[in-house]
Amino acid sequence: MSIVSAEGIEFPATVPVLIVGAGACGLTAALAAREAGAEDVVVLEREAAPFGSTSLSAGLIPASGTRFQRERGVEDSAEQQAADILAKCNGQADPDMVRHVAGLSGRTIEWLADSCGVPFDLVEGFVYPGHSALRMHGPPARSGVELLGCLVRAAMQNGVHLMTGAAVETLFRSADGDVAGVELVRPDGSRERIGCRTLILACCGYGGAPDLVSRHIPEMADALYFGHEANRGDALRWGVALGAQARHLSGYQGHGSVAHPHGILITWAVITEGGIQVNSSGERFADESQGYSEAAVPVLRQPGGIAWTIYDGRINQIARQFADYCEADAAGALRRSARVPGLEQQIGVPPGSLSRTLDRIAAIVRCESEDPFGRSFDERSLLRPPYFAVKVTGALFHTQGGLVVDRDGRVLRPDGTHLPNLYAGGGAAAGISGPEASGYLSGNGLLTAVVLGRCAGEHAAAQSSSG
Repeated sequence: MSIVSAEGIEFPATVPVLIVGAGACGLTAALAAREAGAEDVVVLEREAAPFGSTSLSAGLIPASGTRFQRERGVEDSAEQQAADILAKCNGQADPDMVRHVAGLSGRTIEWLADSCGVPFDLVEGFVYPGHSALRMHGPPARSGVELLGCLVRAAMQNGVHLMTGAAVETLFRSADGDVAGVELVRPDGSRERIGCRTLILACCGYGGAPDLVSRHIPEMADALYFGHEANRGDALRWGVALGAQARHLSGYQGHGSVAHPHGILITWAVITEGGIQVNSSGERFADESQGYSEAAVPVLRQPGGIAWTIYDGRINQIARQFADYCEADAAGALRRSARVPGLEQQIGVPPGSLSRTLDRIAAIVRCESEDPFGRSFDERSLLRPPYFAVKVTGALFHTQGGLVVDRDGRVLRPDGTHLPNLYAGGGAAAGISGPEASGYLSGNGLLTAVVLGRCAGEHAAAQSSSG
């Protein structure tokens, strides 16, 4: 990745809005730019087809004050959503940005539904850790692949030019600091140049860059990386080289429940509904209710970096609304037994160990003892046959630190001024989770991707037309 002077460089074509990355952020930005009047919007995607971090997610976006909530009698507000986000990260995220994103979340979801054809509905049945209301919105299959497919179709229908197999390697900077254009490499090795009046970096974070992970997130240096391999920190490297400020580079979303060795996400709903995690000794080792992001490190600290997620038939039925969970079942990741001793035998823990663990939880529910890890248990935690187990490991999903942007998605310098025509969003921008994994509230990644993507697209279109 390099920054080169634009002096003497010719571009066969120059477009008003150029976007690097065809994930949720990039495609949302493109749709917003087109709606705002940009005549020519080009999205460059290095892969043969859009995939990226969005497709690896459950496709769920938290939003407040939506009609989808009102239709289900859910009372919620942007103020409450912002309070939940700030509480999860202990106030370490930018409060103004948090309130800005939460304030636009409902309108953005309804715009994606009405103008872009995303078939959202409200996820019901359980509340994600840290959220004080039902506010997760997703497509029917609860799949990021489905969400991205909807955005790709909408982009095509709205005249967005999507160029796949187009890996951007070089940015050209003019004497006045503008990004004048880019050079991309095709799969056959040929090179092309495209000029731009505005550039939006939507090529996610640096989870796929071992050098950056080792530097900024050393506790996850040897963890399974469950994000997209193309997230190599391009936006961060370019932005810093152009003089941008970066923030919260130690922040990330981890996950403590990726089926092993299948590499399939197991929804954390199995935990929030009363499931637990045990190690190879059949014993619990952490407060599972804190959240899936901070669960990654405790799981990785267990022998072999492996744990077992334990739950029951009721929870299994709730989890089956998620496509990934059904895929894991079809792949043979789930263990089932009508009796606890049978499950112990299947997962290879010492005989009686899991039974003793469940008995201790029952004692906590009866208020006869307290959990040494600080978790609160209720009647849902009294697991009943049939019993289920999934072998899991901890993983790094995506980074939450990145380039500092303003409310319009413009990339900022350390002194607070903005780079002339550079925007960023999604994983390329500093998120709203603060500097620690524990600050990640479910859905923060896709929330900022679509909200800041829309803001960046609208503002970039306006700037390109005025300039």
